[in-house]
Amino acid sequence: MEQTSMYDSISRTRTIVTIGGGTGTHTLLTGLKKYPAHAIEPVAVVTMADSGGSTGRLRDEFGYLPVGDVRMALVALAEGDGDTMLRRLFMHRFDRGEGLRGHNVGNLLLVAMTDLLGSEEAAILEVSKILRIRGKVLPVTKDHVDLLAQYEDGSVVRGETHIDEPEDSHDSSLKISKLWLDPAPAVSERVVHEIERADLVVLGPGDLYTSLLANIVVPGVAEALQHTDAPIVYIMNLMTKLGQTNGFGAKAHLDEVVRYVGRAPDAVVVNSAALPGEILAAYEKEGEEPVYDDLGEAPHGARVIRADLLGDEVVVQPDGDILKRSLIRHDPDKLAGALMVSGSSPLFI
Repeated sequence: MEQTSMYDSISRTRTIVTIGGGTGTHTLLTGLKKYPAHAIEPVAVVTMADSGGSTGRLRDEFGYLPVGDVRMALVALAEGDGDTMLRRLFMHRFDRGEGLRGHNVGNLLLVAMTDLLGSEEAAILEVSKILRIRGKVLPVTKDHVDLLAQYEDGSVVRGETHIDEPEDSHDSSLKISKLWLDPAPAVSERVVHEIERADLVVLGPGDLYTSLLANIVVPGVAEALQHTDAPIVYIMNLMTKLGQTNGFGAKAHLDEVVRYVGRAPDAVVVNSAALPGEILAAYEKEGEEPVYDDLGEAPHGARVIRADLLGDEVVVQPDGDILKRSLIRHDPDKLAGALMVSGSSPLFI
């Protein structure tokens, strides 16, 4: 249901810039899109470090920028609510077929459009028109990069997919001490412009290092966040991530965000609802656990917003998807509502 009652009198459209990638950004944008077009314009800034699954295969074979995070954001902002056929088509993943198994139709269409138009940027703009999206989807950089992580023992792992899903030989209990991109890319000028003119910037949700901070380590992004006049809100993850945030509470997540951004967010949004026992047991087998709330009242001077943000459905991984996916996620409407109604951004009221 479109939420209109408290936004009818808004005199101008406010821009909400989201920074992240993958399922977290998709969930947030799905919720934000339900608010009136005259009230908000979503702008999704997505990472270009993805190197796994269908996206990684296409990146290696065609030499184009990774398309998976772009596709997720485009589908979230596509015209219409619910499971429309066009949205289903863009999200469909082949579970059979030599060479096709594991590939996503939306990824293939974005690559095909890049072939036709000669650039990834032109392809994204054209697919945005086809899907009639609300807002914009912007790659954080136009350069081809690899994400690298150095761990506390000095070892270095190259490639987002290897950081996201460590090899068996890697000690997944080690903490990441440094994250960077190689080669050092140039930030998209459009991204800097949108951050600087934003009315609100939202960081996350998503894997701390491979979704969120993979954007922040692009030179120029942290500087833009430091200079923007917009309030910045950080959405805390629901679960820890094996090999990235083992044993991290909410405070440790926030500390890393502050370290890489160079400033504290104005607010942190944290789920306060308990997770179902069967879900916790499944995560425990993978060495992961809920992010415990140890933030107190005002960590780094940031306001803490606690609310039930939990989605009702357990995610079933489709056949053909070779990557490990989250079983439980934020609820799109609850997440957007925490930003729009709770008072974290009074400029929207």
